[in-house]
Order: sequence, then C-alpha cells, then structure tokens
Amino acid sequence: MKLLVVSDSHGNKVVLEELKGTYQDRVDAMIHCGDSELSADNPALIGFAAVRGNCDLDSKLPNELILKMDDSVIYVAHGHLHQIKSSLLTISYRAKEVGADFVFFGHSHLLGVEMIDGTIYLNPGSILLPRGGNEKTYAIITKENSVITVQYFNEHHEELTELKSVFQ
Repeated sequence: MKLLVVSDSHGNKVVLEELKGTYQDRVDAMIHCGDSELSADNPALIGFAAVRGNCDLDSKLPNELILKMDDSVIYVAHGHLHQIKSSLLTISYRAKEVGADFVFFGHSHLLGVEMIDGTIYLNPGSILLPRGGNEKTYAIITKENSVITVQYFNEHHEELTELKSVFQ
C-alpha cells in the first residue's frame, strides 16, 4: 500500500494539480487532510479523499473519513475538532473507536509522525504555509508486509531524507 498525504493547501490549486500529475498513477490513494479552501467538486481536489477543515466552507466535505485499504483502517480528520494543537489524546480516542491503523490529520501546519499503541499518527505539515521552520511538505506512506515507511517531500518533490521514519 502506498499513500500520498497532504494538508493545508489553503486555496493553492496548482500544487494539488502538480501532486496529482506526479502521483496519481504511483499511489493507491491521495488523501487531503483539510483546509484545501476548495469546493468538494473543484477539479483540483477531484481524485483526493478529502476532509473538511476549519477554513473549508463546503459542507459536502466530510469532517472525517474512515478508509479501508488492504488490511488497514485509515482515519482522516483535519484535527481542529480534536484539539490536536494541544494533544493527540482526543483524536486517539476516535482512532480506537474506529480501529484505525493509521491516523492522518493537519491543522497545526507542523509535520510529524509517531506510533502510539501500534497506530501511526501522521501530520504531513502544510504544502503552503508551514510552521516551525519547516519547508512546505507532503508525505508518502508505504506499507510493505509489516514495515511502514514515511517519507516527507518538499514542494519540489525532493525527499527530505532526514525526516524519513521506518516503523515495524
């Protein structure tokens, strides 16, 4: 399983079109964790499994998604309704409720990944307005057998090798 995860593009259609052009035939799914600031039917967002963020006005975008791929359950939310800027505790409760193996969220514009109780929690950072001194980023998650690899890339599709994480 190979997934592209992006968040907080804040109206930048060009970057989403570039990601689609680069990855749509190379990944199993493209996921947007909210604050696209686009309508659900905007051509730039078509092809992404997308959720609604605090800056998204289109109520057709869901607040959360539960995706099943291969033998994995993926929970996607923007994070603002789970107060992720304070703690992962609230979102972890929801992850446990749905039996999530992966939790993808945005909102803070801060990239990060960790495994808690066997579940991967990943924020891809922001592809437009990063915080914390980071570059504009998105993530590629690969699961082969029991090995999960997380790679971060900048807006020029260059891997930020120092941020690579491997979980088993």
